[in-house]
Amino acid sequence: MSRFLPLLCLLLCVGGAPFPAAQAPATQNPATQQADLTLHREPGLTVSVQEVLRGLPPGVRAGVLVQDLQTGQVVQAKLPDSPFIPASTNKLVVGAAVLNERGGADGWWSAELTVPAAQIGQARVKAVTLRGSGDPTLSVSEGTYSLRLLAKQTYARGLRVVGQVRLDDARLDSATWKDAPIELPMTALRLAEWYDAPPPSNETARQRLGTALKAELRRAGIKVTSEAVGEAAPFRPSLPPPRTDGQGQPLPIGALVPVDRRPEQAVASVRSAPVAKFVAATLRPSDNLNAEELLGTLALRPAANGTLSGGLARQRAYLGRIGVDLSGVVVADGSGLSRENRLTPRALVQLLRVMYDLPYPLSGTPAEGSGFPDQVYRQRQNAFAEALPQGGTNENLPRHGGRGGTLAQRFVGAGLDVRAKTGTLPGVSSLAGYVTAKSGHTLAFALMMNGPLDTPILTLRALLDETVAVLAAEN
Repeated sequence: MSRFLPLLCLLLCVGGAPFPAAQAPATQNPATQQADLTLHREPGLTVSVQEVLRGLPPGVRAGVLVQDLQTGQVVQAKLPDSPFIPASTNKLVVGAAVLNERGGADGWWSAELTVPAAQIGQARVKAVTLRGSGDPTLSVSEGTYSLRLLAKQTYARGLRVVGQVRLDDARLDSATWKDAPIELPMTALRLAEWYDAPPPSNETARQRLGTALKAELRRAGIKVTSEAVGEAAPFRPSLPPPRTDGQGQPLPIGALVPVDRRPEQAVASVRSAPVAKFVAATLRPSDNLNAEELLGTLALRPAANGTLSGGLARQRAYLGRIGVDLSGVVVADGSGLSRENRLTPRALVQLLRVMYDLPYPLSGTPAEGSGFPDQVYRQRQNAFAEALPQGGTNENLPRHGGRGGTLAQRFVGAGLDVRAKTGTLPGVSSLAGYVTAKSGHTLAFALMMNGPLDTPILTLRALLDETVAVLAAEN
C-alpha cells in the first residue's frame, strides 16, 4: 500500500493547491452506493462531450446532467448525484423560492401605514406604524411603491397630526445575519436607496428609515410631534369574535370585526412592481446583495422565525416540496458566496424542470392556446427562464440593465438560445439553465466544475460553453 502514497499525494495536490472541501474523497455509504446504481441506469456522456471534457485542467472534476424537457429523457449524465460547490448558480434556489412564495410572476410585496384602530378617522393619532414585506424595493420618493405615496394617502385620509413614527422591524433578527457572506446587516424594513450605501448597523437603518418617513409625512402636510423613532407593537391579526345561537351552539364566524378587537388599521398601503422584475435584476447580473435580501424576505416572521437559519430552512423546504432530491444538498446562503453550499447536478435539473413546467407566465401571456409550458417558454413568457442571463447579447451592461447579464459576452455569434445562470468562485465554475437543441427541443442542463483554487477560470468557462454548444448540436 505504501508504494501508492506518492501517487495519491500527487493527485490531491496537482495544480499547486488542495481541493476545496467539496472535492475531498470520501468512503461510500449505502445511500451513495444506491445513488450510483441509479446513475448506472442513466446514459453516460456522448463521445463529443467526453472529448470536450478531456480539456479539463488537472485536478478538476465535472458533473453533468442534461434532460430533454419535451420527452423527459436524460440524455447526458456524469456524477449527477455528487455534491459540488455551486457558486452563484445557488441563486437559482432563492429566485425560485421567492417566486413561489409570492404566487408567481405577478406577485408583489407591500408596505402600509397603520394607526390605532380606535383612532381611525381622526385628524390626530398617537402614532403611525410602518409595516412591510422586508423587500429591498420600497423607495423614499420614486414611483408608486414609496414612502412619499404612503404619506400622500395618509394626508388624503384626513390625518394631520402624528405623535410618533414607529417601525415594525422586529420581524427579522438582524444579529443572526452577522456572519452572512455579504457582511451587512439584514433588516426587516429596507429602502431601495440603500443599495449603494447600506447602513452599517440595524440602529443606523432604523434612524435612516424613521427620518425619511417623518420627512415625507411632513412634506405631505402632516405634523409629527416626536423626533423619536418608536418600536411597533407586536402584530396581532384582527379576528371577529366567536358567535353562538340562542341555544349556545357555535355559529360561523362573522365578517365584522369590532373596533375593540382591531389593534390597528391601515390608513395607507402601496405595492411593489412584480417580484419577477426584481428576481431578474438579481439573477441576470448575479447581484449578491439582492440575493441575500431575497433570502431575508423568506426569513421574516411569522412565515419563518426571523433568523438566517429560518430563511435557509424555507429555501430547503421549498426544494423538498417540489420533489428535488436533497441528498448531498446544503444551502448556506442566498448568493452562493459561501463555499459551504453544495448542490448536485440532479438537484439543479430537477429545479429547472419544475420551473419550466410551472412557468409563472409573465403578464400579457395569452390565456388560450398558448398556456402549455413549451409554448410559454418559446414566447419568452416564462418568468423564471426570462430572469436568467441570455447568452450572446453582446451588451455592455449597467448594474441592472440588459438582457444578457453575466452571459452577454458568452456565446456571441454562436446562434444558440441559451438562458442560464453562471457561477464562479476560485476553483469553481458552473452553468445551469436551458438551451434550445437542434431538434427544437428545450434541454435543461447543469454543468458543474470544481478543482484546485488556482484553476484557470477562463479555461473552465470555455469548456462549459463548448459543452453547451455540443449539447445543442447533438439533440
